Amino acid sequence: MKPRLIVKLFILALFVPAIWGRDDAYTRYIEEYSTMAMEQQSAHGIPASITLAQGLLESRAGQSSLASQGNNHFGIKCHKGWEGDTLLRNDDAANECFRAYSSAAQSFEDHSRFLLKPRYKPLFDNDVTDYISWAHGLKACGYATDPNYAMRLITIIERYGLYLYDTDAHKKAEEDTGFIREMLMGKHPVRKSRGLHCVIASPGDTYSLIAKELGIAAKKLLEYNDCKQDGEIKAWEEVYLQPKRDTAPDGVAYVSIGEGESIHSISQRFGIKESVIRSLNPKAKDKSGTYLRLR
Repeated sequence: MKPRLIVKLFILALFVPAIWGRDDAYTRYIEEYSTMAMEQQSAHGIPASITLAQGLLESRAGQSSLASQGNNHFGIKCHKGWEGDTLLRNDDAANECFRAYSSAAQSFEDHSRFLLKPRYKPLFDNDVTDYISWAHGLKACGYATDPNYAMRLITIIERYGLYLYDTDAHKKAEEDTGFIREMLMGKHPVRKSRGLHCVIASPGDTYSLIAKELGIAAKKLLEYNDCKQDGEIKAWEEVYLQPKRDTAPDGVAYVSIGEGESIHSISQRFGIKESVIRSLNPKAKDKSGTYLRLR
């Protein structure tokens, strides 16, 4: 092994565990399913990084009820023609039908075949290493209704260096130290949602930690995000660096609170002040399956 490569791997061994300290479930998921994702890339041409990021996001690193009870790692709904087992869950609407599988491997294979449908054909015009175009393409093709779906996928891919699984292992290991530098710096790159500056929270993040990193007053950050006190933030949720909007995005009038969501997380997803949502829905219950007016 080349001396330069030994030094790189040694640095990674020292620093990566510290960076991922609170992400145990996510790193375990990557360790368990990265080979499966690479096999799907080899068989069908879908970037392993995209498959892993979608699995991590959709299944909450294998912890969602869809994944734990039905081996559904990608939130794929039944759709017309599905003849397998099913589970009902609250998502864009109450009691929606989702596919259930006998194994995670079956879920990964079905995810690939799902993306091979004509609807997703434009994705394959992108290079297999262009995870940014794939992420935006998935959103454009209608894989998810979440307006920030692509941004979340890109954040996950870059946080865990999942793009390394899109290329040959030896080439990955011998890349420039830029990977190490990226892992150690820019933990929360500033992005935009609805024209608002924001970052995406990682597992274990708190408002005070993000405020300290970005040099923002914690009190202001809490105010921008409709929070009265500091606490752990929902993984992969937006954290706004300026006040949210008073109106919903164009074309969004109603939403349903999905599994693991709340009125607050809906307000973060759409960049609309929580007080506005509550004023439009004074009798709404803050629980899964509740319909909310956004305008």
